[in-house]
Amino acid sequence: MAADGARRFLIAADTGGTFTDLAVYDTATGATTFGKTLTTYGDLVEGVIAGLEDTGAELSHAALFKHGTTHVINAFIQRRGGRTALIATAGFRDVLEIGRGNRPETFNLRYRRGAPLVPRSLRFEVTERMDGQGRVVTPLDVAELEALAPALRQAEVESIAISFLNSYANAVHEEQARAVLRALLPDVYITTGTELSREWMEYERTSTAVANAFVGARMSAYVGGFSEALRGRRFDGRFYMMGSNGGVMTPEAAIAQPVTLVESGPIGGCIGAAAYAAALGIDRMIAFDMGGTTAKCALVEHARFDVVNTYWVGGYERGFPIRTPVLDIVEVGAGGGSIAWIDDNSRMRLGPRSAGSDPGPIAFGRGGSEPTVTDANVVLGRIGSDSFMNGKLSLDRQGASTAIDRQLALPLGYAGPDRIDQVAQGILDLATVAMSGAIKEITIERGRDIRDYELFVFGGGGPLFGSDLARSLGIRTVVVPPHPGAFSSLGMLMAEARRDAARTFLHPLSEQAVGDALATLQEMADGLRVDMADEFDVSRISYLYEADMNYQGQSHTVRIQIPPEPTTESIQAAFEAVYRARYGHLNDDMGLAFVVLRAGAVVPTLRPTLEAIGRTPVAGDGAPRTQRSVYFASVGQRLETRVYRRSDLAPGATVEGPAIIEEYSSTTVVAPRDTLTVGALGELRITCAPAARKGDASRG
Repeated sequence: MAADGARRFLIAADTGGTFTDLAVYDTATGATTFGKTLTTYGDLVEGVIAGLEDTGAELSHAALFKHGTTHVINAFIQRRGGRTALIATAGFRDVLEIGRGNRPETFNLRYRRGAPLVPRSLRFEVTERMDGQGRVVTPLDVAELEALAPALRQAEVESIAISFLNSYANAVHEEQARAVLRALLPDVYITTGTELSREWMEYERTSTAVANAFVGARMSAYVGGFSEALRGRRFDGRFYMMGSNGGVMTPEAAIAQPVTLVESGPIGGCIGAAAYAAALGIDRMIAFDMGGTTAKCALVEHARFDVVNTYWVGGYERGFPIRTPVLDIVEVGAGGGSIAWIDDNSRMRLGPRSAGSDPGPIAFGRGGSEPTVTDANVVLGRIGSDSFMNGKLSLDRQGASTAIDRQLALPLGYAGPDRIDQVAQGILDLATVAMSGAIKEITIERGRDIRDYELFVFGGGGPLFGSDLARSLGIRTVVVPPHPGAFSSLGMLMAEARRDAARTFLHPLSEQAVGDALATLQEMADGLRVDMADEFDVSRISYLYEADMNYQGQSHTVRIQIPPEPTTESIQAAFEAVYRARYGHLNDDMGLAFVVLRAGAVVPTLRPTLEAIGRTPVAGDGAPRTQRSVYFASVGQRLETRVYRRSDLAPGATVEGPAIIEEYSSTTVVAPRDTLTVGALGELRITCAPAARKGDASRG
């Protein structure tokens, strides 16, 4: 084992659909280094090890390893989970299909929800009943439950979800059933609804339990195997998984509650974005992450990102809910690997299919045959072959150009010498429209004035589209952090440990209710402290208290932070501020009520500073390294464009567009008439000018 003094590295790895990104912080020197490889689906650990070779870090000298993954969300989307059974209260086996009984697409006569994760043949009932106050109405029929074991064994189920009516108020029947089934089926993964959520809403609780069981058996093998593989390579530090709530958790916690990893990958970027927002004094920020498979955006307001309590896998219209704290994020299938194609009406479409990393875009030269967003960027000169991943992955520009011509331009009837540029730009335009729609959904549709925000872009593709997106949305400033292509892994390095708890608390707002709520929150906080004490140093633990509230008689709630000095007046004022911002009015004639109380516990972990991250030695004099022909939609033609290396630009340096800024993990496009300035923390700030008229070839 490494001596404590030799444990100098903090490592974070983000395994995405196309690339695996790594960030390594050296506590001895204060340096932060990065690695990037194509994701190796056959052996994800091998991809991590390959990425570490870029950083010079040794696993045997690492004190900490944090890991974020898309494994859970991919398992849901692709329906690649374990064979799962559901045990429900007698009469409630069909709650998964009944759901909320609503019809999200009212006028779509062909509307169908996605099929439940558990078919009806694997949904079973047992006799038991609890009332809404947690009083036993009918005891659990243990003999009836034991009689199900042979059928479950014969059905070869890998996991079981147990969800009983009103168990959020009293979990004794679920716990009893779990103990019985674990004794009879010791090799089967078993989870209960109350392990995951103590909130009401039977459909959401059952759906969450089923989702947890569906991925539980496979994630047990994944997390356990990943941890063992690290140990086999002489890593003896602390290993954590990245949770969707913005905190890290132990492997044991991740195995028990794998649904908490549903957005494990994207959360890192938002943690980093919030840190930069605080350091740069940006009060309103849109964090935008464009990777190889998807693009994601979230709001960062007052240096905090919002966490919601329900996440819809596959979208609200056709997906299913899981009740777990998750970053409030909007996602769209428009990444670098998104495939452009022609539909039956001879219209060009983009996504949602992605080339991923295997075979990847055509330009990667790994067998890809369908043109993607990355191929369009390569053809238009926005990405240079000699700079992509420092030349480790050479790009086939001619192959991408030929595919766009033959598969898209010619079938669509384009002619002329610039037809390939026009269609390639059309691919980027489709991506821009899709991504700007996601940003509008998280801002305009929620009552925000998008012009008040700055756009913070990262991921391999974010800086390529930053100025185009900002211009289309009326945003004036784009911020590109250091090492944007590995920014999610960098954010993971900065993540703290966090646990959350929630409890249904149905009481009208009154002095008595406030007192009872505070006592309940304190009880929840004490429980979180005890839970975390075995895993972390809780001497510096801090708490966040929130409540879901509504007007009495309404079904929907808004979440508020409990004020520092909670009274009926201060809580009402907090509710009204949130409600008015969201809906534009108040209902003064209606009383307020608590619905759910929430407590979050945060424990700091060792992490780098932003100053250390941005402190990169300047390698050159700030002059362009070369120039190349780049197509710009704002002027409708190619321009000879200066190409800079980001490492050559010192803080305070200014670059006038058009320009290309290249670095190991990404490329930043500075459009004509835009101005780029390097900030004190190494960030690039782009001031976006209004779009130029076509034919104006001004280079600023």
